[in-house]
Amino acid sequence: MTAAPERTLPSVAAVCRTRAGVELKEFFRQRESVVFTLMFPVILLLVFGSVLDYDLGSGVSFTQYFMAGVIAAGILGASLQNMAISIATERSDGTLKGLAGTPMPKSAFFVGKVVQVLAVTVALVAILLAIGALFFDVDLPSGAGWLTFVWVAALGSAACTLLGIAVSSLARNGRSASATVTPIALVLQFISGVFFQFSEVPTWLQTVAALFPLRWMAQGLRSVFLPDALAAEEPAGHWELGRVALVLGIWCVVGLVLCVRTFRWQDRGQG
Repeated sequence: MTAAPERTLPSVAAVCRTRAGVELKEFFRQRESVVFTLMFPVILLLVFGSVLDYDLGSGVSFTQYFMAGVIAAGILGASLQNMAISIATERSDGTLKGLAGTPMPKSAFFVGKVVQVLAVTVALVAILLAIGALFFDVDLPSGAGWLTFVWVAALGSAACTLLGIAVSSLARNGRSASATVTPIALVLQFISGVFFQFSEVPTWLQTVAALFPLRWMAQGLRSVFLPDALAAEEPAGHWELGRVALVLGIWCVVGLVLCVRTFRWQDRGQG
């Protein structure tokens, strides 16, 4: 008898690519997620840019200032909010339990989520920059400013993605995920200088905001959209890019530790 040919299992890289494709297809098939994640920041930019059209000084318009904040808020939504809500929903409906029981390397699940966040973030940032430049005459970064923009956005997205995975465990089930996560994101946006100048936030709230990555991501992005003259409006009187990198890097480590310690494949009380 001829021996049956041995089946070769796909490589981990191939499984990760497949899982990433699945995550992207699932995201763009969910109309509510696409609208909230991609369109909400765009709507904010259009509304705030059209209504709050005034000069902050040094020839800087509010829209120029707001661009950094709305990009930071968009990254938060594409990473922390999107990740926390989607994972909590998948945990609740049994998707995660099913995936955990397959031969798929568990790392492929997380790689797929990260690729989805990266793709959505790039698309969102590109849309916001295009609208800002075309409709509101926002000055885009130039020269080394682009490098700063990329590393701040990348570190901020990584930190928020890891936190989103960890925060997903706070929701008791998928139905409560949005109600649990959205208020947290909104509070962080209001105290981190997204919707108005950070200098207008009460000092004690500035201190609270400094404990979280959104505040530092917004500050780092302001450094590439605003002239150095406005750095004096920051709490330290300058952009503190070294501290921005340090805090976001620390949050990446903290988020990873929290993920490892809190991530669950099933809702509490199941299995």
